[in-house]
Amino acid sequence: QVQLVESGGGLVQAGGSLRLSCADSGRTPTTYAMGWFRQAPGKGREFVATISSRGAITRYADSVKGRFTISRENGKNTVYLQMNSLKVEDTAVYYCAAGMSTQTLHSWGQGTQVTVSS
Repeated sequence: QVQLVESGGGLVQAGGSLRLSCADSGRTPTTYAMGWFRQAPGKGREFVATISSRGAITRYADSVKGRFTISRENGKNTVYLQMNSLKVEDTAVYYCAAGMSTQTLHSWGQGTQVTVSS
């Protein structure tokens, strides 16, 4: 019953920063594990980061460690992705997801485009 909507995407120069948001517009009382994934043109969907339901545990893809930070609102299915030191290869459609665990993220948003220019 989670309805996710991403926002914050856009065009940014390499080396710049962008902050993505994903908010639950549904009515579920359950707090879910959440995550961010991305898909670049001609490539499959790639794991970016996940956060546990309480926000205690985070995981990152090696490609974004040290540059991206995932966080969430306490007790809410709202998640953020702070992206710093952006690279051209970060260009993709970014999707947020929610589920019972980070391994079962079954509810997906529509995605938001992030374009990094050189």
